[in-house]
Amino acid sequence: MSQEYYTKQRDADFYQKLRTIIRKWENKREGRKSKWLEYILLAPDLFHLLTKLVMDKAVSIEFKGKISLVILYFISPIDLIPEAFIGPGGYIDDIVLAAYMVNLMVNQISPEIIHKHWAGEGNILQIIQNIVKDAQKMVGRGIWSKLRRKI
Repeated sequence: MSQEYYTKQRDADFYQKLRTIIRKWENKREGRKSKWLEYILLAPDLFHLLTKLVMDKAVSIEFKGKISLVILYFISPIDLIPEAFIGPGGYIDDIVLAAYMVNLMVNQISPEIIHKHWAGEGNILQIIQNIVKDAQKMVGRGIWSKLRRKI
């Protein structure tokens, strides 16, 4: 089987695992009380969007490289707000980084490409703007600065 098959399978497995973890957490007291629950629920859809964008021929090699770094950040258990210690609330930095990446792309590629790959609910461009607007409150100024420098 091809490397592309294994990559797609790994990404699909991560997406399903992430969705399951977040849905279970949402039903617990901690999840229901989270100030950022609305954004955390978007994590699987943002991950899906990134994996689709990295495979889209209309996306430049430069952006594909940056998107790949964000995907790796999502998958990596080692990041600025580790999920292993915090649980799904730890995906907030991954979400902020993904939103920042998509926000950078909006000015460089056709928004239709982003809409085409959005599997979530709502207007992805408005969602991205809201996340970026709230990013500093979500993760703190120091982490927000570090995340932006990654891209």
